[in-house]
Amino acid sequence: MGGTPLGPAADLQPGDAKPYVVGAGTERREVIVVRDPGANGEGGLRAYLNACPHRGTPLNLFEDDLWAEDGAHLVCRTHGALFRPADGLCMAGPCKGAGLVPLAVAVMDGMLVLIDR
Repeated sequence: MGGTPLGPAADLQPGDAKPYVVGAGTERREVIVVRDPGANGEGGLRAYLNACPHRGTPLNLFEDDLWAEDGAHLVCRTHGALFRPADGLCMAGPCKGAGLVPLAVAVMDGMLVLIDR
């Protein structure tokens, strides 16, 4: 199983959501990795392509904080869409019912790794 290292898994604590950029040029992708608030050890990870289904802009276009004011949803800072971190489903906003594109992520030797598919 191959993959692209994102960084140390210890940098993503339970309840964190962090953007990453992988690749360059035409292979460049922006990714969001979320760790469930109650996660123990290396579990509770979710990864999504950092592109709002509404217009394709990164969720954190204007600032690095990916959490909405309610602390329970990811937010697209461009138009205010709210996403459930557990599955990427848009709960409110212009893309309600659509979802973020899920990606595979794992912890390997202490590193967060985006799994190649």
